Amino acid sequence: MIKLSRNECNAMRGIAILGIFLHNYCHWLGTIVKENEYQFMQYNVSRLAEILTHPDIRLPMHLVSFFGHYGVPVFLFLSAYGLYMKYEKGDVGIGKASFIGTHFRKLFRMMIIGFALFTAIDAITPGAHHYKLTDIVAQLALVNNLLPTPDKIIWPGPYWFFGLMLQLYVVYRLFLFRRHWCITLILMTLCTLLQMCCAPEGETLNRLRYNFIGGMLPFGMGLLYARYADRHELALRTTTVALVALVSIALVVMMSFHYITWYFVPIAVIIASIAIVRLMKGRLLEWLEWTGGISAALFVTHPITRKIFIPISRHGDEYAGLILYIIASILLAMAINSILKRR
Repeated sequence: MIKLSRNECNAMRGIAILGIFLHNYCHWLGTIVKENEYQFMQYNVSRLAEILTHPDIRLPMHLVSFFGHYGVPVFLFLSAYGLYMKYEKGDVGIGKASFIGTHFRKLFRMMIIGFALFTAIDAITPGAHHYKLTDIVAQLALVNNLLPTPDKIIWPGPYWFFGLMLQLYVVYRLFLFRRHWCITLILMTLCTLLQMCCAPEGETLNRLRYNFIGGMLPFGMGLLYARYADRHELALRTTTVALVALVSIALVVMMSFHYITWYFVPIAVIIASIAIVRLMKGRLLEWLEWTGGISAALFVTHPITRKIFIPISRHGDEYAGLILYIIASILLAMAINSILKRR
């Protein structure tokens, strides 16, 4: 088990946010293969198989559209890992209400900056979303995941993550904080089995995966990993780590084609991310660390730039729109990051 340094965690955040913000652009293009994030759509898997056997110039877009959302499990893993390192290694305690309140304010502060900017841009660009009062209140309270058909009312769509994280913070502090590792494992198992009982393309599965039940597997994995790695760190050869990375990447692809194994793809994604970061050296690692450092700002702001630049790609210049989106997103994130860092 490899204990993760702060720099390695930042590099993993860099990988995760690159996947997420590229995915959230590419999957909005009509001809690009769509992901299986909340439900298992056989059509999407068939389209992926077709693309892999007959690749074209848009192959990178297809791949990040289908696989990029797996940056979310990496973030959940790192969140749990960080919670253990911050709150469980020492003797410093924190009350339940104080813990939940602190993390609500942290999430709200990130969300409200992006939400205010996005709604302003959305209102003056084509295809403005029609907000209902209940949807706005639920977004501000970070509980919109609990409403019916969350994929139709949460706008911008990526902001479902804030409600998910709040739920996981509550579950962690009430049920997992300094509890026996078996409690975490049992909760991970129950949440996974509950999802497996649902129809692959049904709305029940969709709603479960919008909430903490869908995120419990990678979150619990992060908590268990932190507890074990903190006590039993293993030194692995570079060749071994490289083999782990290659096998994990292959498993991510293969497991995505079958309904049951699809549930466990996040495990392979996380292992691959750890191995890849451990293998990286030099400027590439430094760049990923830097990207991880602005990941929160990039997450809250990328829906804004997507709304502005995606018409370019939809009108035929797919890569031109994507490149402009990347440049604008990073520059805006750098500006917003300076605001988020202020206390």
